[in-house]
Amino acid sequence: MRRKGILIVISGFSGAGKGTLVKRLIERYDGYALSVSATTRQPRPGEEDGREYFFLQKEQFERKIAENGLIEYACYCDNYYGTPRDYVERQLAEGKNVILEIEIQGALKVKKQYDDALLLFVMPPSAAELRRRLVGRGTETQEVIEKRMRRAAKEAEGIESYEYIVVNDDLETCVEQLHGIIAAARNTPGRNREFIENIRTELEGEKS
Repeated sequence: MRRKGILIVISGFSGAGKGTLVKRLIERYDGYALSVSATTRQPRPGEEDGREYFFLQKEQFERKIAENGLIEYACYCDNYYGTPRDYVERQLAEGKNVILEIEIQGALKVKKQYDDALLLFVMPPSAAELRRRLVGRGTETQEVIEKRMRRAAKEAEGIESYEYIVVNDDLETCVEQLHGIIAAARNTPGRNREFIENIRTELEGEKS
């Protein structure tokens, strides 16, 4: 039988490189699907609707909330972010490991609904490196950068809610480490209850 995929929640400070890390993971290894989030923020240069995000107006987003069409949603830096439910459920059923790249608030909401979800937190090697990466983007004002640094300080208080941390220093090393963690997590008994029960049933049949 096809084993169901697992839900992977990847969070991290803005500027920690989680987006680049996830993109490289999917390029390098098979069996992953990235859930495209919905947001009310404006697209950055080069971003496309339906690829990086589904870009929605505030009224559209709030309609999805009312219709229970989101697994989770949160407000971050004055914009909504959320995870569409139907895509995630379909990909898991097909055996894919579905990655949600979301903030801490959303991660904890997901864990309440999916107790076997794997929570990973991506960290930079240092706070100074985090600031350097934010500045290096060249897409945000100094005021926004300071706001993101303050936000990171608050987020650091919630890291213990995650199962693993991954320090994004060297990209390829980090990708390899991340894939190893996910592969191991997928094989835990708690994430394979249906598969185990089927084997038990088959074994009982062999006894007769």
